[in-house]
Amino acid sequence: MRVARPVFYLLLLLTGLALAASVALWQRLGAIQEQLARQSAESGANAIEARALARQAQELARDTAARQAVADTRLNEVTQQRAQLDELMQNLSRSRDENLVVDIESALRLAQQQAQLTLSAEPLLAALATAEQRLARANQPRLARLRSAISRDMERIKATSLSDVAGLLVRLDELARQVDELPVANAVGAASAAAQARREPEPATEPWWRRLGALLREEARALVRVSRIDQPEAALLSPEQSFFLRENLKLKLLDARLSLLARQTDLARADVASAATALAKYFDPSSRRTQAAAATLQQLQAQLRNVELPRIDETLALLDAAAAGR
Repeated sequence: MRVARPVFYLLLLLTGLALAASVALWQRLGAIQEQLARQSAESGANAIEARALARQAQELARDTAARQAVADTRLNEVTQQRAQLDELMQNLSRSRDENLVVDIESALRLAQQQAQLTLSAEPLLAALATAEQRLARANQPRLARLRSAISRDMERIKATSLSDVAGLLVRLDELARQVDELPVANAVGAASAAAQARREPEPATEPWWRRLGALLREEARALVRVSRIDQPEAALLSPEQSFFLRENLKLKLLDARLSLLARQTDLARADVASAATALAKYFDPSSRRTQAAAATLQQLQAQLRNVELPRIDETLALLDAAAAGR
């Protein structure tokens, strides 16, 4: 009995301790639940606040984007206005030079057309000299290359030996008028007439039978004439064919004249060469007139090589570049 009491007291003590521990554990569990409830409430409030802040951030972002778009639009407008102002200032600063360049280009192109029509370099040289004087008065550094190009073109044109086209046309006309006076290679009547002109008059004191014998000898010589003709075609020409031959030669000279006026130098040289070939083939080479005509045709062929006018492409290219602002 004495042994049971201590055990009872021990069990009672253990039961009390267990109850105390259970109470303490229950209190701690309640505190944890309260803390969890508070944290859950705080998390819910934080979530609500976070959603409100997110909505505010979205609204702020949309507002910022709208303001940024307005700012970009205004910036683009300001940029365009600045570009327009810069262009206007450049136009104001360059208007004088560009007007000068445009005037010079128009004058040079007109002078080049006049030079091609008149086949003379004088209008082009005068326009280049005037342009150089105007550029010298302007004294703009960016137009220095243009002045150099104009100077080079003037020196090149002056150094080029050009034929006198008006003189060539006059010589072609004179040669065409002389065609009717040129003797053909088989002209018998012309040869006998020349022999009669070369014969010296007989002395008046000579007996009549001698004069009659000399006259008979001359008439006999006129019946038969022996001469050298290198071209067989020339010996077969009839008087009617000789007429058409002269007219054909005139047409060749006229074609050369028209080709020269049309600035087709190659065709003019070809026509002159064809006329020279016909002259050497069908006309009397021993005649002084034929020889003079052949020499004239040869000189015309040589002078027709120097009719082409030099161009001013370099100056015109620089004028285009200066007008474009490059």
